[in-house]
Amino acid sequence: MKIHVDETKCCGAGQCVLIAPDIFDQRDEDGIVVLLDPTPAPPHHPPAREAAAVCPAAAIRLDEEA
Repeated sequence: MKIHVDETKCCGAGQCVLIAPDIFDQRDEDGIVVLLDPTPAPPHHPPAREAAAVCPAAAIRLDEEA
């Protein structure tokens, strides 16, 4: 799995950080998501999928084949 984040869409809601703090963080100055691990290990795939599903801005895209 490879995770892609479109920073131009991110609204800084932070739900991804709450769901998957090992994968996502937020910049202090504007709350925009920071991707900590673009290719997480399989145990982190379910939280990454959940984070993408709940992102209110649809800023997270998952490439399941990568």
